[in-house]
Amino acid sequence: MSDVAASLAALQLGDSFFPSGGTAFSWGLETLRADAQVRSVGEVEALVGGQLERRWAEFDRPAVAAAHAAAGDLDVVCAIDREVDAASLAREAREGARRIGSAVLKVHEGMGTRGAAGYRLRIALGDAFGQMAVVQGFIAAASGLDADTACVLSAHQLVLSLTSAAIRLGLLGHVDAQRILAAQRTRVAALMAMPCPEIGAIQSCVPATEIAMMRHETGSGRMFAS
Repeated sequence: MSDVAASLAALQLGDSFFPSGGTAFSWGLETLRADAQVRSVGEVEALVGGQLERRWAEFDRPAVAAAHAAAGDLDVVCAIDREVDAASLAREAREGARRIGSAVLKVHEGMGTRGAAGYRLRIALGDAFGQMAVVQGFIAAASGLDADTACVLSAHQLVLSLTSAAIRLGLLGHVDAQRILAAQRTRVAALMAMPCPEIGAIQSCVPATEIAMMRHETGSGRMFAS
């Protein structure tokens, strides 16, 4: 794939216009907002940074990288998928990531992306769950993107999801969100320069958002699914 084609593919996959359903999830931010634990632009930015450093770098990135490397062997991809699913503690996070991953696969099956139909079949058979990070790595490989680009796209989509939720919750304006997106470039670059953990060592340490998602399950008047 030419550099131009790869750049266009990355832009398409990373665009909020892509119908993944990710905007239906706040990843705990709705509860944190209701509890007045996140009240300002600065606090949203701190939350985003924490999610990148303590969740994405040690959990999502290894899953994306492992799925990308194994994209030619669907049995291995399914095994990675099951491991990521088992390591996802909060039910809303686990099920939300399944729904996003499955939605992405459905769109790519319709687009004719190599391997998407087979992965969806394995999910239907109960061999896998379609975890978001695993699907991101698998689809990036099938789309001709290298592993680093796949991981960067994953980080971008996390930040985009959180800032989009913050806008809808009245915590940010659009300019604030763009500034936060731009400010994460240096952080993501620094995290990408660090060795990527092996899939067997995935972990996350974001207790505030994990607890918020667990509490969100019983909340009333919810705008988001997580």
